[in-house]
Amino acid sequence: MPLDQVSNDDVDKYEFKDENKQENENEEESSENELKASEMSLIDHLETLRWHLIRATIAVGVLMIVAFFNIKWIFENILIAPAKTNFWTYQQLCALGEYLGTKDALCIQKISFELQSRTMTGQFMMSITASAMIGLIIGFPYIFWEIWQFVKPALYKKEQKVASGAVFWVSLLFIFGVTFGYYIVTPLSINFLANYQIADSIKNQFDIVSYLSTVITLVIGCAFLFQLPILVYFLAKIGVITASFMRKYRRHAIVIILILAGVITPPDVFSQIIVSLPLWVLYEISINIALSVEKNMVKE
Repeated sequence: MPLDQVSNDDVDKYEFKDENKQENENEEESSENELKASEMSLIDHLETLRWHLIRATIAVGVLMIVAFFNIKWIFENILIAPAKTNFWTYQQLCALGEYLGTKDALCIQKISFELQSRTMTGQFMMSITASAMIGLIIGFPYIFWEIWQFVKPALYKKEQKVASGAVFWVSLLFIFGVTFGYYIVTPLSINFLANYQIADSIKNQFDIVSYLSTVITLVIGCAFLFQLPILVYFLAKIGVITASFMRKYRRHAIVIILILAGVITPPDVFSQIIVSLPLWVLYEISINIALSVEKNMVKE
């Protein structure tokens, strides 16, 4: 079309198209910049997480080295201690038996089994495994603190306020769980399994790997089981569980607790009560925690 025949409307149309094109290019450039910024943010987050994990690993590594150089004392006085009749728990049971007049029923006179290492590298590998577990257990509060330091900045101020004290309570419940598992569940389980015989002609000779894995499983299992109040708190915050739901299924929970206690303790009522009572108390505390969370959410 000749230039002298181009109308003002055509010129405005071309200018409008150019403006739209420029705006689209600006939007694309802006989106590209936002994408790059988000990618940089993700990389920064991964870098931050990496350093938190490195510090936690170093802490566990240092504790593991210290434990490895004292492994003989740790085995004799900590890991194998629940298999000896002079263990603190057995002494307390015996004292309680004397007080109740049932000394013969509660006193542990003999734990019949022998520990063996059936592989060439058995004892050495057990030293490394035990040292690693000791490092993880002792270092757990610091490990959780490092994880919390990574998660905390991603929370809103209100969420940070709600979750304040998380490191303290998680660590405290973890310590209680380890203590309960080591002094209550582990010795009762060892006593039952060591003295259980199908026939008198069969002797219990346990491999060190089997023994250590049993002790670690019981202790760590109880440590995480004691995190129930914390778990219920966060589930109640997001509406997954309620206090009324936990009350409704309280009987079912008690049955499960009794079954669990029956599995990990000797087949007598007293031992089951010792193990079941703290778990039941934890469940009741969790109900109150869920109720408190619901009341606060209603107020908000």
